Amino acid sequence: MFKNPYFLKNSAKDTANQPLNTVRQWFRQQVWVEKLNNPAGLALLLLAILPVSYLIASLELKVSLLVFLVLIGIPLMVYAMFNIAFALGLMLFTALMVVFGAKFTSAPIGTLLDLLILISAVGILLRQIKERDWSFLRHPLSYVVLIWLYYNILQVLNPWAESRMAWLFTVRSVAILQIVFFIGVYAFRNNRRAAMNILKFIVVLCFASALYGLKQQYFGFSAAEKAWIYADAERFQLYYQWNMMRIPSFCYDPTTFGILMACFAMFCVALMVGPVGAKTRVLLAVMLGTALWAMAYTGTRTAFALVPLGALFYGGLTFNRRVLLVGGFFALAGGVFVLKSTSSGVVYRIQSAFRPSQDASMKLRLANQRKIQPYIQSHPIGGGLGSCGIWGKRFNPDSELSDFPHDSSYVRMGVELGWIGLLLYTLLHYMVLRTGLYYYFRCRDPIIKALYAGITTWCFMLAVACYAQEAILQQPMNIIYNIFLALLLTLKNFDPAFNRTVSS
Repeated sequence: MFKNPYFLKNSAKDTANQPLNTVRQWFRQQVWVEKLNNPAGLALLLLAILPVSYLIASLELKVSLLVFLVLIGIPLMVYAMFNIAFALGLMLFTALMVVFGAKFTSAPIGTLLDLLILISAVGILLRQIKERDWSFLRHPLSYVVLIWLYYNILQVLNPWAESRMAWLFTVRSVAILQIVFFIGVYAFRNNRRAAMNILKFIVVLCFASALYGLKQQYFGFSAAEKAWIYADAERFQLYYQWNMMRIPSFCYDPTTFGILMACFAMFCVALMVGPVGAKTRVLLAVMLGTALWAMAYTGTRTAFALVPLGALFYGGLTFNRRVLLVGGFFALAGGVFVLKSTSSGVVYRIQSAFRPSQDASMKLRLANQRKIQPYIQSHPIGGGLGSCGIWGKRFNPDSELSDFPHDSSYVRMGVELGWIGLLLYTLLHYMVLRTGLYYYFRCRDPIIKALYAGITTWCFMLAVACYAQEAILQQPMNIIYNIFLALLLTLKNFDPAFNRTVSS
């Protein structure tokens, strides 16, 4: 049979190139199709670690740390832009660790949280170019949060404000961080798995904080923590009271940590009463006990008072017979405990929380509030954000407001934002509680119902705590609070009975 020379030539060429074609196909499959999500990708990653590790180890400490942060941070930031739920989890972790790390460095690490919020907001805006759907924000609570946000931004034009820099440093914690609320609403609007994962992550972070607080109590503070506490006389006086060192865990101060543990304890109660398995209920009971145990060593009287108030609110909300009976028993035991004489600083701090008439600091706070009332009444939009507290002392040292001990969030809002701002702030708390109660009574899914009860109780306790402390403005409470507000709007989306009977 006659054989075509051209055919024989190309056939031989194909045979010779077959190994090369096989390699190309394999490479295309590994890189473009599977995106290196395979053993080959893992092997390449492990190989890349060796030269990178050697390079980092050979550099100076500060430079190597910067390189490490860049190598880890850039991929995380890019992923956060395209996965908003992951970005929220990263915000929670960052809020906790940044506050803890700020004690040991003067670097502006707090901007990491701002960068995460900016990246998440940009990611949502890029999606909206295609989706063009803002219906997830159409809710009365969203409108109130927007009004509050705009009012605080407009404070830069306040004619009574003595410093624009004080506004710049204050508006972030008071209003700008509430953008996290809108980010959360978008992330959870149709993603039940993301909502549940974030809730679990909050529980894990709170439990880890409780354990670290107990570590500080029984094994002592680290050398760096001690140096930071002793570096400032006023700070040392805040930490060391009644012959005991108050523990802050990862938080900036013991007060914030104590309030966090009080709210977390009641949240554990709400989950325990819900439809969970026996093992989960035991684990929640351990977390509850650990949180209360750690809370006792914070010496935070506001936290001690919040626990029975939160229990009363939760008992009245759920009207659960077991909760009411157990709560009644502990209320009776607590009454006996308060009347008991003691020489323990921890016990005395707990007792003093339930004797406000005998508390000199409470009398001083009430006197200061009466003193500042004429100013609030005569300044409807206040003296400007940052006119009180540390920013007031830094930017307005000669102002009469810079030395005013506002203590309470409500008093601070009245002084800095005026009685108009105080009304808006009170309206915000009202809308939060109204939203939680509204959906709690209308949802039928037992898990969703338990979560609504727990989150609403947490928000109620913070609303009460704001009377005595700046309970919401500190990290990580600010991020947790705004994520909870987002969950109040979105959890009902996963309740079939609610969706059939009530329009959202």
